[in-house]
Amino acid sequence: MARPLRYTVIVGLVSVGTALSAFGGWRYARASAPVSGPIVLLSVEALRADHLPLYGYPVLRTPAIDALARDGVVFERAYSHVPQTLPAHASLLTGRLPFETGVRDNAFTVKRDERLLAEMLADRGYATAGVVSSYSLRPSTGIAQGFAFFDGEMPNVSADAPTGGVERDGAQSIAIAEAWLKKAGTERAFLFVHLEEPHAPHAPPERFSDLEPYDGEIAYVDELVGRFIKYLKAHQLYDQSTIILTGDHGEGLGDHGETGHGLLAYEEALRIPLIIKPAAGEGAGRRIDAVVEHVDIVPTVLDLAKAPQPDRLSGRSLKPLLEGGSQWPARVVYSESLFGAYRFGWTRVRSVTDGRYRLVRGDEDELYDLATDRGGQHDIAADRPAELNRLRAVLDQIAANDTVAEPVPLATPPEKLAVLGYVGSPGQIDGGAAESIDHRQQIDIVETYRTAVGRADEGALGDAIQVLDGLVRRHPEIPSAWRQLGDFAAAAGRMDRAVEAYRRAVMIRPGATGDRLALSRALLRLRRLDEAAAQAELALAAADDDRAAQAAAHEQLARIALMRRDPATARAHAALARQAEPTLPAPAFVEGRIFYDASQLEKALDAFQTAIAEIDKTGAPPLADLHYYAGDTLVRLERPAEAEYHLQQELRAFPQQVRARGVLAALYQETGRTGEAGEVLETLLRLSPTPEAYSLAARLWTSFGSPSQASAVRAEAARASTGRRTAPAQ
Repeated sequence: MARPLRYTVIVGLVSVGTALSAFGGWRYARASAPVSGPIVLLSVEALRADHLPLYGYPVLRTPAIDALARDGVVFERAYSHVPQTLPAHASLLTGRLPFETGVRDNAFTVKRDERLLAEMLADRGYATAGVVSSYSLRPSTGIAQGFAFFDGEMPNVSADAPTGGVERDGAQSIAIAEAWLKKAGTERAFLFVHLEEPHAPHAPPERFSDLEPYDGEIAYVDELVGRFIKYLKAHQLYDQSTIILTGDHGEGLGDHGETGHGLLAYEEALRIPLIIKPAAGEGAGRRIDAVVEHVDIVPTVLDLAKAPQPDRLSGRSLKPLLEGGSQWPARVVYSESLFGAYRFGWTRVRSVTDGRYRLVRGDEDELYDLATDRGGQHDIAADRPAELNRLRAVLDQIAANDTVAEPVPLATPPEKLAVLGYVGSPGQIDGGAAESIDHRQQIDIVETYRTAVGRADEGALGDAIQVLDGLVRRHPEIPSAWRQLGDFAAAAGRMDRAVEAYRRAVMIRPGATGDRLALSRALLRLRRLDEAAAQAELALAAADDDRAAQAAAHEQLARIALMRRDPATARAHAALARQAEPTLPAPAFVEGRIFYDASQLEKALDAFQTAIAEIDKTGAPPLADLHYYAGDTLVRLERPAEAEYHLQQELRAFPQQVRARGVLAALYQETGRTGEAGEVLETLLRLSPTPEAYSLAARLWTSFGSPSQASAVRAEAARASTGRRTAPAQ
């Protein structure tokens, strides 16, 4: 009996040892293996942490986000580095701080030598996709680097929002993301999805009308998140997926005077939600109080994917915290807002927080105790000198190391970013209005400016002009406000007022080529050709090494020469424009115009189509009037279907192009589509309530055999000229 007993004990010990060894190996393999399912990064625009029930907000329900939090790990104190979309995402996707990436404002671009998370994961064999919902993250910003698939196509501009086309409904983005996941056919995938809700203007679906608009947008986001999670579960992807949900920054909501975001760097603009659901639900339901930041996301994902960590990352992996670790060093998070500095010449705003205290440095240093004053409403700088000096020393060191050269602004239509609240004219830092404007005045200027842009986007150009008139009377030293006033006046057909406003902008910043070119274009519309040419020449002289500005100036001089019927000069400037900017099809366009003016229509069409093909090939921005002239040429050649396409393309890019809409209305009438012709004229007067548009509409109604409609339009024009405009004539 002894031997069998001894044998049994030995076998038992061996079995236990084998089991322990297997368990240890399983744990080692589990710890060492990369995540097996998709990695999904969901970024929600302007999402404040303190407006989620997850963080104690009782006003609304977010069942999908709450369920994700129960399956994952919630970080109580997570922070963004910039209250603007592009700079925030540049840090989120590179793991580097704003002064390291050089992306300090929405008007800049990610440099090509930056390595984004998608590139790092692609090197590890991941399929990569990005789907964004805002013009601020369009591919030309560089944020698409490394993504094998990237969808940043915004919807067409609507007739009711002529400067729109800057965002799309999150439901469309979610659908695109789901379609990509289905097509990718692999679990080794990285998917970045950006939802624009709840960015201002806040306009949630009607079903959320019982909530404040901002909260209604959050409720809609929750619905979208729930829809996406339902898709993952239906395709057996949810459990093995690593899902990270965060915000890019917060929203002011008036807490410190700013209703939107970008200008200020207080807690409401910088504290964001962060939920990480690891694969297999490890750590589910845990809440972590450690201070974390956007730049931690990249090293965390790389750690989970077992990918190499680049040396120049500024964050650190959160994986130890996800696995239950309690050791986390004390940290100070740096944030900044250079919005006012770049756009108005005001003081740079910087901020640091250790999670307990926040130091905000603008014109002076402010200190807030976030433990007792979560919203940062009571400045205690005078009462806590020790804490003030401690954080001052940290911020001083960071600011001293901020030696990155100022980036070149991205050439982009300013009205696009203005619609999103990013008003002002980006330029060289500390180069605009006097810094004597105090903090409250700065907030008033930006809020008033945004109100004017909002009214213009709603089609109320008269109101927008009136609001900006008041602003420039109070603050005549702000060049971008004069420039914006000129743009609104030009859009309203008030060209003398536009010229006056542009001249004021030029007087304040004579070296700004964009202001001079705007003035030149306004003078050209008034057919003051010599003055228009003089301003374009001054713009060219001020362009220095800015090749985009040189190209724009030469293009403008070519257009002036065409109006002067001087083909040789037009060709010369077109060639110089092309030399400065190789993607600009100015030579082909000018050739087309020369043939068009000479009624050589077939040759004109060939030239216009060559210019269009060049743009399609290079992805260059649309060229004003190109599709219009192609369409009008095709009308004259009696090819209506092709003409309609080109006219619609022109209006898609330039919705206030009066002549294109007039030709389209005449085309519809000629082809028996009388109802559509009337709708086009109605839209024309809604988008461009200018003397030119009223005159054209009246002439067209007369030619259509509708004298009563023509009379109604003339009467409406008379009311508009005296400021008593009513609804457009039906």
